[in-house]
Amino acid sequence: MTRPILNDSERILQALKDDLLVTDCNGTIMTVSEETKKLYGIEGRNVVGETVYQLQKEGVFTPIVTPLVLEKRDRVNVVQTTRYGKKLLITGVPVFDADGNVWRIASYSHDITEMANMETHLKDMQDEMKRVKHELDQLRLKSSGYGELFAESPPMKACLDTASRVAAVDVNVLLLGESGVGKTHLAKMIHQKSPRNKGPFIEVNCGSIPESLFEAEFFGYEGGAFTGASKKGKVGLAETSEGGTLFLDEIGELSLSLQVKLLKFIQEKQFYRVGGTKPKSLDFRLIAATNQPLQDLVVAKEFREDLYFRLSVVPIHIPPMRERPEDLAPLISHFLHLFSEKYERKKMLDDAVMQELYKQEWQGNVRELMNLIERLVVTSHSQIITHSDLPQSYRDTVSPLETSFQAPLRQTLDGVEERILRDAKKRWKTTVKMAEVLGISQPSIVRKLKKYRIND
Repeated sequence: MTRPILNDSERILQALKDDLLVTDCNGTIMTVSEETKKLYGIEGRNVVGETVYQLQKEGVFTPIVTPLVLEKRDRVNVVQTTRYGKKLLITGVPVFDADGNVWRIASYSHDITEMANMETHLKDMQDEMKRVKHELDQLRLKSSGYGELFAESPPMKACLDTASRVAAVDVNVLLLGESGVGKTHLAKMIHQKSPRNKGPFIEVNCGSIPESLFEAEFFGYEGGAFTGASKKGKVGLAETSEGGTLFLDEIGELSLSLQVKLLKFIQEKQFYRVGGTKPKSLDFRLIAATNQPLQDLVVAKEFREDLYFRLSVVPIHIPPMRERPEDLAPLISHFLHLFSEKYERKKMLDDAVMQELYKQEWQGNVRELMNLIERLVVTSHSQIITHSDLPQSYRDTVSPLETSFQAPLRQTLDGVEERILRDAKKRWKTTVKMAEVLGISQPSIVRKLKKYRIND
């Protein structure tokens, strides 16, 4: 076989790169190395005189770099795929004649097949990241119990009793209550007590996703479904709930158009990814939550009645803090212990602080209480948190309950304190344990038991 005659420029390039392919400005192959033929799987074929356009048409490789170099008149890099699935990083270099015209295009390559496979793998891993995050949240939930779900008050006991009974049944549940009452915690408790507790718990805040993005985020999308979409597509939040629980928080924030699509999804347990043509079936348990009066929204034609009835097979109302004063002491104790451990600062509450906390309205409910206790643990200067450590807005608060009692406020507070101490004495027996749970000193417990004549 006669070796092609090379000019000086081609000899230099050949010396620099074993895998070399040189074309003229028409794409006609002037010279090609044996290494390049091996990369493309055309060993033994004399392609000199053929064009790269013909090889592309045959499927030997795509895309071709020649027209890109001609257009740009500069070095160009492209990722090329061979017919055997190899990924090559092709560098095309223009060679100019004496008049400044592109005379030859020389190209050489780097095999990046393994790197491209790694990139694909990383993209696949991204689709699993949200599921992994929720799995970690689930593990944290197991290690910390049910957080703020304390039930000493009759309304809260009834709420948790209903939740425990429905947990074992795969029925739709609608959690109702003001902001901060613990709807997410209750949803997690239902999931943990259900047969699906080994599956994922996927939380979707319907109010935090813009309407224009909701379908893509919730149902996912196929590759190239819209401008800017990943070529591989994306798994939606709903799809990651397979075998577990799908928790739709702030369900009342959805627009009417999205409510229609959600209703169909809930009824059929099937969906289409954005840009997809094949339906996907899904096995999940649904829990929804809202702080809005959905029945009023139904009357006002702002929420679909059929969706409301589909969601509220079992509605559970979580009472606000003002309806469950018996739960205040254990909640305070829980948060005090939680944040003392977290920030490694052992703290106790002064009696005056406890009295002030009992007078609050707690418009933000349990979340507000939790935030306040965390703030006090972090900002107080001494081990005993005193009245002066309270933010100004929490000092000397007049309770709305004050006017509903015939007795003075001091006497009313004493009555509440006595009831709590009697309940604590029945439950925990020792003054040391009572002090730990109620967040005050043991001598204070002894003094108060004596004051109210609470005997052993």
